[in-house]
Amino acid sequence: MRRLPVYLLLDTSGSMYGEPIEAVKNGLNVLLSALKSDPYALETAYISIITFDSKVEQIVPLTEINAVTEPSLTASGCTEMGHALSKVAECISTEVVKTSAEQKGDWKPMVFIMTDGGPTDDVDKGIQDFKAVKTGVVVACAAGTSADTKVLKKITENVVSLDSTDSESIKAFFKWVSASVSSGSQKIEESGAESSGMDDLPPPPDEINVVV
Repeated sequence: MRRLPVYLLLDTSGSMYGEPIEAVKNGLNVLLSALKSDPYALETAYISIITFDSKVEQIVPLTEINAVTEPSLTASGCTEMGHALSKVAECISTEVVKTSAEQKGDWKPMVFIMTDGGPTDDVDKGIQDFKAVKTGVVVACAAGTSADTKVLKKITENVVSLDSTDSESIKAFFKWVSASVSSGSQKIEESGAESSGMDDLPPPPDEINVVV
């Protein structure tokens, strides 16, 4: 079976403390519930969650949707985004099955990054590592006014922003991510093709601005 790997990179640095991190937990809950009730996603989507603050951790290895339990998240420390990008590149290299002469590998991974600030480490090395692995759609979300969209634009052309890190905005982002994963799964099931850019994703809701 060819899987659709989905990697979520979530900023859990100190600035996310309080309402933002609670909103992320709530958003993850909404996302997992939506995908667990979607027959297409259940068929193909596998989720991994990587958090980054002063340390970077893959808190959920690539797991089929039904078996993912909601992780506990806390916010503290700084924003090791470069390290997080290197980590996701490493996880993709080891977890995603490559296509060979004998078998068709997994679909290209969808990657969703969410941060509310700028990186506090060397992000260029992370970007280099990340670009060296094959990915499908990569979307970076700048949550709130302190997030640095210029850095995110170096990672991917698909950058969106939220005006605030309140629970409504963050929940809207996670709902849109779950809709994007669902539509990606459905496209694969129906046409055997994968989503390659923002045009293939559902239109973002009003809370989400596309950064051009």
